[in-house]
Amino acid sequence: MKRFLAILFIASSVFAQGGLKINDKDYFEMQGLNVMVFSDYYPDGHQTGVTVIQHGVRVAANGDVRLEPTPGQWSPMPAVGKRDIDKNNNQISVELSYPDPKKDKTGYNPIDYPDLKFKYHVRVKAEGVSFRIYVDLDEPLPEKWIGKVGFNFELFPELLYGKSYMMDDAVGIFPRQTNGPMFKDSDGDFQITPMAEGKKLVVAPESDEQRMTIESVGGKLLLIDGSGKYNNGWFVVRSLIPSGKTKDAIEWIVTPNVIPNWIYKPVVQISQVGYHPAEPKIAVIETDVRDANTSEVQLLKYDNDGKSKVVLSTLPESWGNFLRYKYYKFDFTKIEEEGLYQIKYGNSQTAPFEISKNVYARNVWQPTLEYFLPVQMCHMRVNDRYRVWHGLCHNDDALMAPVNHNHFDGYFQGPSTLTKYKPLEHVPDLNVGGWHDAGDYDLRVESQAGEVQILSLAYEEFKIDYDETTIDQKEKVVEIHQPDGKPDILQQIEHGALSIVNGYKSLGRLYRGIICPTLRQYTLLGDGTNMTDNLVYSPTMKPDEKTGLNSGKPDDRYVFTENNPRRELSVAACLATGYRALKNFNPDLANDCLSIAEEIWKNDAGAMDGFKVDAAVELYISTKNDEYKNFLLSNADVIAKNFRWCGASVGKILPLLKDDSFKSKMVEAAKAYKKNIDELQKENPYGVPYHPDIWGAGWDIQRFGVDQYFLHKDFPEVFSDNYMLNALNFVLGCHPGSNTASFASGVGSKSVTVAYGANRADWSYIPGGVVSGTALIRPDLPELKIWPFFWQQTEYVMGGGATDFMFLVLAANHLLNK
Repeated sequence: MKRFLAILFIASSVFAQGGLKINDKDYFEMQGLNVMVFSDYYPDGHQTGVTVIQHGVRVAANGDVRLEPTPGQWSPMPAVGKRDIDKNNNQISVELSYPDPKKDKTGYNPIDYPDLKFKYHVRVKAEGVSFRIYVDLDEPLPEKWIGKVGFNFELFPELLYGKSYMMDDAVGIFPRQTNGPMFKDSDGDFQITPMAEGKKLVVAPESDEQRMTIESVGGKLLLIDGSGKYNNGWFVVRSLIPSGKTKDAIEWIVTPNVIPNWIYKPVVQISQVGYHPAEPKIAVIETDVRDANTSEVQLLKYDNDGKSKVVLSTLPESWGNFLRYKYYKFDFTKIEEEGLYQIKYGNSQTAPFEISKNVYARNVWQPTLEYFLPVQMCHMRVNDRYRVWHGLCHNDDALMAPVNHNHFDGYFQGPSTLTKYKPLEHVPDLNVGGWHDAGDYDLRVESQAGEVQILSLAYEEFKIDYDETTIDQKEKVVEIHQPDGKPDILQQIEHGALSIVNGYKSLGRLYRGIICPTLRQYTLLGDGTNMTDNLVYSPTMKPDEKTGLNSGKPDDRYVFTENNPRRELSVAACLATGYRALKNFNPDLANDCLSIAEEIWKNDAGAMDGFKVDAAVELYISTKNDEYKNFLLSNADVIAKNFRWCGASVGKILPLLKDDSFKSKMVEAAKAYKKNIDELQKENPYGVPYHPDIWGAGWDIQRFGVDQYFLHKDFPEVFSDNYMLNALNFVLGCHPGSNTASFASGVGSKSVTVAYGANRADWSYIPGGVVSGTALIRPDLPELKIWPFFWQQTEYVMGGGATDFMFLVLAANHLLNK
C-alpha cells in the first residue's frame, strides 16, 4: 500500500510545475483542479469553506472549524471576517469567529449558540498539485471544549457511494445508507462511530477522476458518515483541535489526483421535450475554455427503421465566455419537418427529441395538474391507484402563534396576535384548502395566493377544461387518475382560495403563514399526516389524553399574522383574479374572494408601488369600478417609470381603459424596458436575463417568461414571443452545467428525478414538480447535482414554480398553434 501511495504522489508531482496558482477570481486553479477558500458562504447548503472542484465536479466543501462532528442546518456556524489573498506566497487566509452575532438566537433561522467565543484563521497554501490547510487560533480553546471542536472537511456522498477508501492500512467502502453503531457523547447526544481513524486517508483510490489523499501532520483523521445524525449529511473528514495549541493547531496536506491535460467534455444543451416547427431552435454548446478544437455539429433525423441521417451539419457559431466555460450556438430553426432528432458534437450527443406541432400538447404541462398540485394539497388524503401519496393531514389547524416569537423558519409574531385570539388559542376553520410548500409542509399566504392567480390566469387565457382527478372537499379525499366531471384547474383554484378566505374570515385579516411549532416536526420526511395527531389541542387535557376531537398534545401548527401592506395588496390582486375563474364554478367562494380583495384595497395605507398597481388592475377587470380606473390613470407617470415591475399587469387593462394618453405612455415605457431586456440577455448565451446565485434561477426565469407572454400579447409591436420561448427552453434543459435535465420532474427525455420534495428521503420525485434549478458555486461553477437535499438546486416550491411552468407551456402551445 505504501508503494501504491508513493506512486500516486509521484504521478501528482509530475505536473506540479503547472500546479495550483491563485487566479484573477481569487481561487486556486490549475488544469483539472480548483480549490476555493471561502469564495462562497452558505454553510447550511454545504457551500463554503475550503472547497475542491476536481475535473469540473465539486467533490468536497465546507472545510472549516465546527463544534460538532457532523453539524446540521441549525448547528452553530462561524462569522466570516476578512479574506486575505496573498498571490506572492500562493496563500489565502480567512478570519473567522464564534458565535455569529447575526444568527445567535436572532434573525432568520436563529441558532442557539453555546457559551463559547473564539477567533481563528483558516489558511490554505498551495504547493504544486497539493495544498496545505492550517488552522490558527488567537487563543487556546477552553479545556472543557477540547475533544469537541475540530476542523471538518465534507465529501460529497453521491459520488462516493460504492467506492472505496483507505485509512492507513485499513480499507472500506463508502456506504449508501447509515450503518451504526451509534453512541452517546459526553453531552448525552447520539453520534455515529467513525468509519475509520488514522493519519492518511485516500478517497476513491480506484478512480482517477476522484482520487484524493488527505494527510494530517499532527493529530489523527476521523472519517465519519454525516448522515448518521442528519439524513442530508455528507461524509466528514475531521481532526480535533488539541489542547493548548494556537499556531498550526491543525495542519493537513491534501493532494487531489489530476488527470494530465484534462479537458471538460462538451455539453450540448437543448430542450429535453423538443420544439415546435415554428419556434426558434437553438442549441447551446458548453465547452472548456482551453478547448481549441471546434467540431462540426450535426443534426440527425431518425426514420422508422431506427436509422439516422444528417439533415444539417455546420460549424457552430462562437458566442464567447460565460462563467467558467466557452460557449457556441447551433441554430437549426430552419428545420421544420416533424420527426425524431438528435444533435451530435464531437463525442457528445443529446437525448432524442421531437419536432412536432403537438410537442407542448401532451405530457408536458399535464403532470403538474395531474400529480404535483394534488400531491401538495393540504388537509386531504391523496390516493393514486395502488398508492397513497399522503393521508389526511393537519386536520387540527391551527393555534394562534405565541407573541414575540421568532420561529426557526423565518416567521415572526410581534407583540400582538393582531386578532381576537390569544396566543395558543385554537383558531377554527383553518383545516381546509392550501398546498404544502416543498418539503416543509407550511402554508405561506403569498404562495397560496400566487397559485390561485397563475392558475386563474391560465384558465382565463387558455380555457382549460382538463379533468383527470376527483377532488372531494367534503370527504377530504383526492383520487388521481379518476375524473369527476369537473375541470381540475378550477378545483385547484378553489382549494387555494378556501385556505385564504377561511383564514381571513376566522382571523379578520390575512394569515402570514401556518407552520409546525417544533424543529422535530419541521424536519419530518415522508407522509405529512404523521406531523400531528389531527386532534385539536386542549390545554385542559393531559398530554396523553385524547377524545374523538381533542387531545392534550400541543402538536398543532401555529398560524402567524403580520402588518404588511405590500403582501396584502399582492394577495388582493390574486383574489380578484381568482374571483373571475370561480364565479361560475363556486359563486359564493368567488364573491368572498372579491369582497376580501376590495376590503384590503379599502384599508390599504401603503405607498403607491407595483403591488398596488397589480391590485387595481385585477380589481378593475373584475368589477369595472371607476375607483380603480381613476387610480391607474392618475398614476400613469409613476406606472410608466416602474414599468418593469408592473408592465405585464398593466398591459391587460389597456383595451378596457380606452385612454390614448395612458396607452401612449405605456407603449413608450414598454419600448424602454425592451431595450433594457435586450441588453441583459446579451450577458449569457441563453437569451434570458440570468444572474446565477446560490439559489437556482429557474423560478425567476419562469416568471420572466410569464410576464413576456403578456407583454407580447398586449404590446405585440414591441415584444416578440422569443424571450418567452427562451425562458421555457431554459427550464426544459437549455441551461448551464453538465446536467442538462429538464427542471420539470418527469417531463422530457431527461429530467430531475431526485428532488427536494416531501419524498426526498426516498431519492424520488413528484411528477410535474419544478425544481429551483442550476445554482452557482461562487464565483463561477454552475451546478445541478443529483442530490435530494439541496433546496437551493432541487426544491419544489409553491407560489410560482410548477404553475408558472405550466402556464408557459400552455402559452407556447397557444401562440405557436393559433
